[in-house]
This record gives sequence, structure tokens and C-alpha cells, in this order.
Amino acid sequence: MSHTSPDASHKQVSQDEKLNLSTKLAYGAGDLGPAFTANISVFFLLIFFTNVAGIPAGLAGSVLLIGKVWDAVNDPIVGVLTDKTKSRRWGRRLPWMFYGAIPFGIFFFLQWIVPQFSSDRSTQVWSLFWYYVFIGVLSQVFYTVVNLPYTAMTPELTQDYDERTSLNSFRFGFSIGGSVLSLVLAQVIFANISDRALQFVVLAGVCGVISTVAIYWCVFGTRDRILAFEAKRTEIPEPPSIPIKEQLKIVFSNRPFLFVIGIYLCSWLAVQLTASIIPYFVVDWIGLKDADVPIVLIGVQGTALLMLFVWGALSKRWGKKVVYFMGMGVWIIAQIGLFFLQPNQFGWMYALAILAGVGVSTAYLIPWSMLPDVIELDELRTGQRREGIFYAFMVFLQKLGLALGLFLVSISLETSGFQESVAGQTTPVQPAEALQAIRLAVGPLPMVFLICGLILAYFYPLTREVHAEILLKLKERENANKSAG
Repeated sequence: MSHTSPDASHKQVSQDEKLNLSTKLAYGAGDLGPAFTANISVFFLLIFFTNVAGIPAGLAGSVLLIGKVWDAVNDPIVGVLTDKTKSRRWGRRLPWMFYGAIPFGIFFFLQWIVPQFSSDRSTQVWSLFWYYVFIGVLSQVFYTVVNLPYTAMTPELTQDYDERTSLNSFRFGFSIGGSVLSLVLAQVIFANISDRALQFVVLAGVCGVISTVAIYWCVFGTRDRILAFEAKRTEIPEPPSIPIKEQLKIVFSNRPFLFVIGIYLCSWLAVQLTASIIPYFVVDWIGLKDADVPIVLIGVQGTALLMLFVWGALSKRWGKKVVYFMGMGVWIIAQIGLFFLQPNQFGWMYALAILAGVGVSTAYLIPWSMLPDVIELDELRTGQRREGIFYAFMVFLQKLGLALGLFLVSISLETSGFQESVAGQTTPVQPAEALQAIRLAVGPLPMVFLICGLILAYFYPLTREVHAEILLKLKERENANKSAG
């Protein structure tokens, strides 16, 4: 990659201008692909392993654990590399997305086929285990390659406190909208294809293509704005590089950043734990059919999408912390209701799904709106911008916690006597112990994380006023540097 500054023709786009609609839409589209693939994986990959590929729950959980742990490990590596990337045509972030988009779509698709390695069941199970581990690791690598640089773009597109909330509203509008659309596609495909294995192959193929196209929309739609930021950034003399060990010390000495990490980790553990267990809960406890699962999930994600812009508007008036408290309070009520739900209470099932969606939307919006403010605080203290490493370590800890959470859920299913499906046989009836484990995983366990998130949010120190003061000091420093130059 070239080590020259961004093309001068892109300097005509002022980084101080308000973002236009086309740029916000293009930026939002960048989260459509990861939303499609992550949503389908979270909701269906564990149940695909147990009920289609026929892998025992504990072994299936190990596949997810290995993939997520590796994903967490490669996040900081990619984050640091994107911070150091220099490209005349693309800036720091966009090259990763441009070259990683197609492999990202291909390896996502390969996770959803069931190769036949042997007629012996034990050999087949272990062969599938290693196949899914290998493909899963590569899939997670390319997910990081396209998604981590994308998430680090927010503070490069705008420095305005409220506009960042608006920008994240577009981002998560596409994210949740993509989640809803992926579930609609799942519902249509499940209803029209009877072969369970073929259902997932078709769904993965469609989602892979849409995901790849959306990433390219983001790359070309945000390029001018990103290069305008790069032109402005490279005009200022860059301080000497800080060794990675020192960078880690700086990152974890940033107190507001630790709060944001904790808030996001708790919120998303609740989201992902509920999402991974809900197909089992809907079918094995409530008594609905497999084809009904996407409808329940659409109730959650569709409501979250509608509420996203409502919460964004309320955040401008009352602040991020107040909105987070309101959303989490509603969500906790929904989690309590899910635990006490009884079989065949279909109406209450859908009502609670909608109620949960009201709170889930704040888990998307608020933590990611807080993180750019933390990055500016770090820049004020150190004189360097390290978006990549901050975003990387936020995602690193989230994925590490998620990997452990999903692994514990799968182990609890197996130790409670959960019966996986075997190809060609009817779906087994689950024992009472397995049903109780499913209920605990869908209600009380996520609720504990939500309460922890509320405690952390209460003590989060960066208000709108504090952030305005940070930006003022950064502007004064920038003007002083220009005068000195």
C-alpha cells in the first residue's frame, strides 16, 4: 500500500460539514452484511449443528467457542494494523473492507453445508467437528477484516456529539433491518423448502451475496468523506509511535472506556445468549414449529428497528444514560415474563417478543454512541488517534465473553440430557431437565447481565458537556499546531 497522503481531490469535501443523507445511508449499509451473517449465525448455527448436522450439543458449543476465541484474538491484531494502514486511494479502513468482502461471503456460506465424510456416525461427527472448526475460524477472520475497520469509521466521519448518535441510528437501522430481512428470508425459505439441510444452504447463499454487495456500497459511498478526514489528519505532524505494550496500558487506563466495555459486554451477552437459546425455547418449551421461530424473532428485531430512531431522538433530549436505563428496564420486564411463560401461551410469547425488542434497540445504539467520545478523550491525553485499537478491544472482550457464554449454554444443554437430532429420524422429545436449562438460559441468566450493565451505566462519566469541553480543547490544540507550522 502506498505511503502517500490521500488524493488532494478529496480535500474539497470538508470534514466539518454535516453528513448528507447518501453518506449516512452508505455508512449504514456497511453493517448490513455483518448483521445478515451474524444474525443467522446467532439464531440458527447452534441448532443447525445439533438438529441438522447431528453434532452433540457440547461438541457444537466447542465449535462456537473455538471460533469466537480466535475471533477475539485476531480483533486487536486487525485493529492495530488498520491504524497503521496508509493508502492513497482508500485511506486506513476501506482497503480492508474492499479486499475482504468476497472471502467474507464465501466462508460464511461454507459453514452451512454438511459434507459426508463417513458412513460411521462417530467418524462423521468428528470429521464434521474439525471441518466446522476450520471453516469457522476462517469465517471469523474475514468477518473481522470487514467489520472491525467499519466500526472504527464512526469518529472519522463526524466529530459532532449528537450527529454520532444519528449516524449510529442509521448504522443500526441497517443492522436491525438486515436482521429482520434475514429472518423474513428464513421464514420464506423454511416455508417453501421441506428439506432441512437445503433450507440452510439456500439461506446462506442468499445472505452471503447480499452481505458482499452491501459492503461495497459502504466502501464507495463513504470514500470521499473518509479521504477528507485522512487529508486533514495527515496535515498534522504525527507524534512518535507508541509501542503496543504502552498502547494497551493507555487503553485500559482510560476509565470511561472501561465503563463502555462493561456496558457493551453486559448488553450483548444478554442479546446473544437469548438469541442462541430462543429457537430451542420456542419449539421445545412453548410448542411452536420450527417454521414459527423466524416470526417470533421478527417480533423482537422488527420492534427494535422501529424503536431505534425513537431512542435516538430521546437521546438528544435526555442523554444517552437516561435512554439506556429506560430501554434496559423494559427489557428486564420482558426477560422475567419469558421465564414464567408456559407451554402453548402463544399470544404472550409474541407480546413479550415485542416488549423485548423495545429494550434490545438501546443495546445496539447507546454503547456504540459512547465509544467515539472515549476515543476523543484518549486523543486529548496522548495526541494520537487510535480508533482501531479501541474498537478492537471492545469487540475482543465482547466476543470472548460471548464465546464462554455460548459454550456454557451448550454444556448445560448436554449435561441436562438434551437430545440432538439424527438425520432421517423424528425430532426427539426433550427431558424435563433440558427444558428447565432452556428456561434458565432464556430468562434469569440474561437478566443478571442486564442489571450489571445498568450499574455500570449509572457511573459512566462522559456527559454531553464533558465531551463538548474535550472537543474544544482538541480544536485549540489543532489551531496551535497550525499556527506553529
